[in-house]
Amino acid sequence: MTRLSVAEELESAANRIADISRSDLQIILRRAALMLRNVSGVPLEPSTEDALYSIAAEMKIGRSDLIQIVLREWLEANAYLPVRTIVEESETDGSA
Repeated sequence: MTRLSVAEELESAANRIADISRSDLQIILRRAALMLRNVSGVPLEPSTEDALYSIAAEMKIGRSDLIQIVLREWLEANAYLPVRTIVEESETDGSA
């Protein structure tokens, strides 16, 4: 079950709260709680976590955005993902 489907199920239950059974509501809420518990991802060592927060603050981006960038670049560098091509003639302001 994806986060999107859990969110849709919660919205649907909220729209028909008078008609939904207590047991169905318990199931939906437990799924949502489980999804929220698992959202934090992989636990990191304190030194790694500190480095991530420092770099993210320096780059003015969120921690999860930084993790996505680092992971994508590592996958590209190790040939697990195709390398994105850069058009040399395009004008950019230096941001991704």
